[in-house]
Amino acid sequence: MKIPTHVAIIMDGNGRWAEARGWPRVRGHEEGAESVRVVTRACREAGVKALTLYSFSTENWKRPEDEVGALMGLLARYLIQERREILDNGIRLNAVGQLDRLPLTVRTALRELMHASRDNQQMVLTLALSYGSRHELVEAAKALAKKAAAGRLRPDQIDERLFSAELQTAGLPDPDLLIRTSGELRLSNFMLWQLAYAELYVTDTLWPDFRRPELEAAFAAFGSRERRFGATGAQLRGGP
Repeated sequence: MKIPTHVAIIMDGNGRWAEARGWPRVRGHEEGAESVRVVTRACREAGVKALTLYSFSTENWKRPEDEVGALMGLLARYLIQERREILDNGIRLNAVGQLDRLPLTVRTALRELMHASRDNQQMVLTLALSYGSRHELVEAAKALAKKAAAGRLRPDQIDERLFSAELQTAGLPDPDLLIRTSGELRLSNFMLWQLAYAELYVTDTLWPDFRRPELEAAFAAFGSRERRFGATGAQLRGGP
């Protein structure tokens, strides 16, 4: 089976999963955390080199205060409980987003584990936290504008490579495969630049129910597609 180098996932449906069972929404987030564990391990074992999880968007701050608080607490516990799994399996933890908006307990646990795992090379696990792609793109444009204003860069020197280098995902390959759970057909302000040529895979499965079989189905769909990047199928096969 052809395995993508970089998998990005919009993990959607935790709240609906819980509500369908008459449970508090936080129960769905708790079960979704187990899907994170299972999918992270499965991706590493399959040979995926980078996994990026859309864990908390800038828009998610608008949710009820008690739900946001529960999510932050769950995130802090995840970082503590998964420390051994991450370090023992060669996973390097990374994070993108407006991290200064996160509670101190989360920032402390996040930065400590990122530092401890910095030399790991088996797989990069990136958590998109308080993340919004439009904000990321604006900040990249500002950084390039400042360099140009300071005379360190001519505007005509700016190209895709330089722009990509200013994004928070600099150093990571662009995702080959985007998975979105819960059946929603939108990107939700996630990696708008980086996903330009990603294969899209949408499933009606809610995130708490997304485990190894569902991941394998996504990989099978990815493997069946011809990635042309603007070329024709004939050209990829050596034709004119």
